[in-house]
Amino acid sequence: MPGKRPRRRRTLAPEANRSNALHPGAWWVWALALGTAASRTTNPLLLALLIGVAGYVVAARRTTAPWARSYGAFVKLGIAVLGIRLAFAVFLGSPIPGTHLVVTLPEVPLPHWAQGVRIGGRVTAEGLVFALYDGLKLATLLICVGAANALANPARLLKSLPGALYEAGVAVVVALTFAPNLIADVRRLRAARRLRGRPDRGLRGLLHVGLPVLEGALERSVALAAAMDARGYGRTAEVPAAVRRTTAVLTLGGLLGVCAGTYGLLTAEGGGYGLPVLLAGLAAALGGLWLGGRRSPRTRYRPDAWGVRAWLVAGSGVAVAALMVAAAAYDPVALRPGVVPLVAPTLPLWPAAAILLGLLPAFVAPVPAPIPASIPAPIPKDPS
Repeated sequence: MPGKRPRRRRTLAPEANRSNALHPGAWWVWALALGTAASRTTNPLLLALLIGVAGYVVAARRTTAPWARSYGAFVKLGIAVLGIRLAFAVFLGSPIPGTHLVVTLPEVPLPHWAQGVRIGGRVTAEGLVFALYDGLKLATLLICVGAANALANPARLLKSLPGALYEAGVAVVVALTFAPNLIADVRRLRAARRLRGRPDRGLRGLLHVGLPVLEGALERSVALAAAMDARGYGRTAEVPAAVRRTTAVLTLGGLLGVCAGTYGLLTAEGGGYGLPVLLAGLAAALGGLWLGGRRSPRTRYRPDAWGVRAWLVAGSGVAVAALMVAAAAYDPVALRPGVVPLVAPTLPLWPAAAILLGLLPAFVAPVPAPIPASIPAPIPKDPS
């Protein structure tokens, strides 16, 4: 019947509203943890499983907001990165030797000082497979970041940042929302031109769409600058000099400790001191951020709470990352299949089961509320 609300399927999660909305930081922790898991393997089957998990969660829990439509752009960017990596392996060669010759391209002679670099020449199956694995890992990382962009509200994420990171957070949020808003403007304008019977493809369509898009971006920038100035952006409070020096020492020392601890964890020689130095650096950096927040006194209207569902979403991603790191240390051959000799990759069961834990947000996160179909979408103006 017209006007009747569509019936929603029964799930473990309630319908999303302002009171039970998931904390945006939980989505970023989940997505970055999936990216960490992707960085530990080059197995194409596991990487494809990670892409499928991220895509399913995005399809199940993303809203109709402009930033939620950016996931497709990140997927296309990942495909482009994969194609570029394969093109480099074909035309610029690969460091992996191989015996299975695919094609021999004309080779461009280079001077003696460019030894080790070649253009053209032999293209082997081993080099192509190595480039495919390497490019697929980078594409998976981009898709995981795209999932966080599509699921997390950037404005609410900015509100949750500590005061010391507010200025940097504003710049990051503006950068993250530029691409989704740009894509949304292009889609609206192309739809408007199609409804008016005007071309929306080719060079002519690009020229007629590009000008309104740039005009809309300029208007948003001016409106954002006015809103930031009206809200007192950039104004800081007076703090004692000793507090400023202590904040700088703690923040800089903490970041250096984090770098040293991370390096120790990644190397075999630093396994003993890596974790303590990393924890000490994190504690010092957090203390510096807490003191630095005194320079930016702000009040939060209806702050987002980190509830049980946020812990479940973030914990599922952290569990995937931790189990993949353990699996990489226990059985590195299964997670990094060799290409010399060329062998078919196999799907390890325990790492695959660990990746499936990342599907938990699709069942516990609040379900986005459907938009009534009776409200038509506004058609933007076309200056042309």
